[in-house]
Amino acid sequence: MIPVVTVTLIQEQDVVNARQRARQVAHALGFDIQDQTRFATAVSELARNAYEYAHGGIVEFLVDLTATPCLIARVTDHGPGIKNLSAVLAGTYVSPTGMGVGIMGARRLSDHFAVHSSVDEGTQIEIGKLVPRRWDIDETEVRRIAQSLSRQPNDNPYNEIQRQNQELVLALEEGRQRQSEADRLNAELAETNRGVLALYAELDDRAADLKRVSEAKTSFLSEMSHELRTPLASIMSLTWLLLDRADGDLTTEQEKQVLMIRRAGQSLSDLVNDLLDLAKIEAGAMTPRISDFTVVELFAALRGMFRPLMLGSSVSLIFDEGPETIIMHSDEGRVSQILRNFVSNAIKFTERGEIVVRAVRDGTFVRFEVRDTGLGIAEEDRARIFREFEQVDNSVQRRVRGTGLGLPVSSKLARLLGGAIDLQSTPGVGSTFSLRIPIQARGLDGAERRGATNVSGTSANGAVMMGDAPEVGNTVEDFA
Repeated sequence: MIPVVTVTLIQEQDVVNARQRARQVAHALGFDIQDQTRFATAVSELARNAYEYAHGGIVEFLVDLTATPCLIARVTDHGPGIKNLSAVLAGTYVSPTGMGVGIMGARRLSDHFAVHSSVDEGTQIEIGKLVPRRWDIDETEVRRIAQSLSRQPNDNPYNEIQRQNQELVLALEEGRQRQSEADRLNAELAETNRGVLALYAELDDRAADLKRVSEAKTSFLSEMSHELRTPLASIMSLTWLLLDRADGDLTTEQEKQVLMIRRAGQSLSDLVNDLLDLAKIEAGAMTPRISDFTVVELFAALRGMFRPLMLGSSVSLIFDEGPETIIMHSDEGRVSQILRNFVSNAIKFTERGEIVVRAVRDGTFVRFEVRDTGLGIAEEDRARIFREFEQVDNSVQRRVRGTGLGLPVSSKLARLLGGAIDLQSTPGVGSTFSLRIPIQARGLDGAERRGATNVSGTSANGAVMMGDAPEVGNTVEDFA
């Protein structure tokens, strides 16, 4: 540390001299007006304590150049020491004479603070203020400042008092301005709070409206689907009677027309079933029917269901149950429904190659995969195929129409079962739809129902709304 100037505290006026020297040194080192005032005030408080309680002392001003340049003021006395130093530093000591207030004030106004006090040696308090970074200072400059200050006399004490009064007026004005700014900010905050409250009220109203609309939509889907089931059942039954020649033979043209009616009725039946599933899921009325079954049994039922559709086809449908027997405790009907949608989509959009259905154990989950060699799905269409009633236009889609509900319903069913659907696809190569669900269903509520549809990979075009099989309908219970 390089000494700059020293003030000996012998009489009360020396306290004022210490304050003046503190201001002069801070000014010479490039401190702004506020920091000069802070440093001078802190030194004045410590010097006054030394004079009043120890009847004298020394104030040394030094510059520390060992690391970040720092202006140091060291106040030393040989008094009785500070008996309650720990309480003073903790801010809990209260003295009728005000002892400790000056120390804590100096500490708050400083960047560096150290104190040592004992009955035998007295007290030494050191405070420091970092030199402004804009000030390029070295040892030569510090010694030049010290020589300049040694030749500079102290100001008249009355001038110092006048300067303190000016500083007090400036501080009061600054306080008034800050209070005015605080009042303005409080007014703005109050206005903002009123706006936020109004916004929340509007959002609550909108939420209530959306809830009513959703309930009305669910009720409409449920009632409409129920109303359609009876005439659809009649149409399907009549087509069976006609195709079975219960009322006599049919000509070739008549048989073709009846088959067209049956296919149209089947497509409409699939739509009704999907709408029922959708309404039940959104209403929270769909409860999984949990039972034990094996993947082998599940695949056997699917194989028998799709075998008639593959006759004469150039596409091979392969079921791979894996090397181990996987016993599941879940809703077999819903798992089968999701896989039927996957396979039906693959059949619709695969003109040659193969469709592979496989199951693999994944820890406490089982992963069902349906991989095809079809068109693939474009990346920009991956999210669309899981939105209700949306379809992607392509040559196959124009020829084989669907309702756009199969995959959205499958996604919701997967979440209901505590799992998720994943899609990986490459244009012109094919797609892989996966269903990952727990092997052992655990309540199927809360976290178990918060699965998500995840579509990833390099995707590609055209398999949108692939969940509606032309000949295979969804088997669902009546909406209750």
